[in-house]
Amino acid sequence: MSAIRINVTIKTPPEKVYNAITTQDGLANWWAKQTEAKPEVGFINVFTFGQKYRNEMKITNLIPLKKVEWECVNSVEEWVGTRILFDLQEKEGNTILRFTHSDWKSATDFFASCTYDWSLFIKSLKSLCETGSGSPF
Repeated sequence: MSAIRINVTIKTPPEKVYNAITTQDGLANWWAKQTEAKPEVGFINVFTFGQKYRNEMKITNLIPLKKVEWECVNSVEEWVGTRILFDLQEKEGNTILRFTHSDWKSATDFFASCTYDWSLFIKSLKSLCETGSGSPF
């Protein structure tokens, strides 16, 4: 199975990054403005990207300040059943984010497009955490 992996250092403590990837306000300010989210295992976060895409992500694991895991339960066919992991590590007052979008059935053209899109959104997350301003859809 294929996986998208992105590692980045974010110049802020893990608490700020964790809040940005678990709260409705945080997620809406770097990924999708139209977001319904709660930091609660079992909750299904909903991210709407205009008329074209709607991603529903079930929260499968939360370890405060360290890890957030989702399973895609509804979206475009290629996303359903994939998993998204945000792994956070504190290092010298900064956060090392290891992002993984795994369990893709194959590395299609859509997979390649999503790799590019995720890099832009992770850059948006980094910007939100470091400057207070992200670039959500």
